Amino acid sequence: MVETASIETAGSGTGGAPFSGAPLPRATLIDHVAMMRLDHATKHVFILPGVVLALLLRGASARLTPWPVIAGGLTAILIASANYVINEWLDRESDSHHPTKSARPAVRSRMRGWTVWLQWALLTVAGLAVAASANRVMLVIALAFAAQGLVYNVQPLRSKDYPYLDVVSESVNNPLRLLLGWAMVDPTSLPPSSLVFGYWFGGAFLMGAKRLSEYREIVAAQGKTLLVRYRKSFARYDEVSLTASCFVYALISAMCLAIFFIKYRVEYILVLPAIALLFGKYLAMSLRPASIAQKPERLFGEPGLMAIVAAVVAIFALCTVVNVPALAPLASQRFIALTP
Repeated sequence: MVETASIETAGSGTGGAPFSGAPLPRATLIDHVAMMRLDHATKHVFILPGVVLALLLRGASARLTPWPVIAGGLTAILIASANYVINEWLDRESDSHHPTKSARPAVRSRMRGWTVWLQWALLTVAGLAVAASANRVMLVIALAFAAQGLVYNVQPLRSKDYPYLDVVSESVNNPLRLLLGWAMVDPTSLPPSSLVFGYWFGGAFLMGAKRLSEYREIVAAQGKTLLVRYRKSFARYDEVSLTASCFVYALISAMCLAIFFIKYRVEYILVLPAIALLFGKYLAMSLRPASIAQKPERLFGEPGLMAIVAAVVAIFALCTVVNVPALAPLASQRFIALTP
């Protein structure tokens, strides 16, 4: 059932809005635009590897033409914004207990449910229409992207309330962005499953590290009770399980990427050490107080992390044009023969 009730007062938790017990101001157009979180568009940089890999691996089947590229970017922004809108609306009560999310417009202003759902519908339809104008594959990916927002946020599924499933279901946006990038230049195929799963669990690592950072900071400052009021899944997490899950996500991602590298261009295996360093750097960042890992859209302002990303890109580019015959045995069965 669609929620239509308005919140008249803010949450009373420690992190709640300052209007607790008092009427909230009526939401403005600016508030509704803010719910779209357009500043999070930097996350769509994960589309680019899909474009680059399709161009490198698909040969004549890949074509870089203006409209599919523009349509892919617009689709990602519109569908992601639609997902953010329902996320903020449906989480408005629990967000009032979060130190920073309590400042979101849905918490601090009075909104009507039907206007929020209309906004979601318009953004979703616009995103699907743009995708359909490019190609059918992009439309299917856009539908999956929109469905993810419903599964993650809306009852009775609401996967965000369940430990581990919350991370895995949220991070599916990562491979969907990869698929969008691929469909921009080659709508006749899909990327290898090893690459898709490597991307997926790489995203799970990022989301797991974000939760680890939130857990450490909020529990230390205000206790676990408040944290669970903010997000139910935290009731089944602790610092050890979150750290271990990040380790598992990173290992699965690296395993899948190694399979992809060896199968499609063995030289790419040389990128893995830099990727491992990237995982390590990000995990270390998540353990710092007030970690930027809680705000992935601002990661471009972290110079140390960006330096490692630049190294990953540089090594990948070098391995694309340089052949290393000594790596060929990695793609075949070899045994060390012992002489009697």
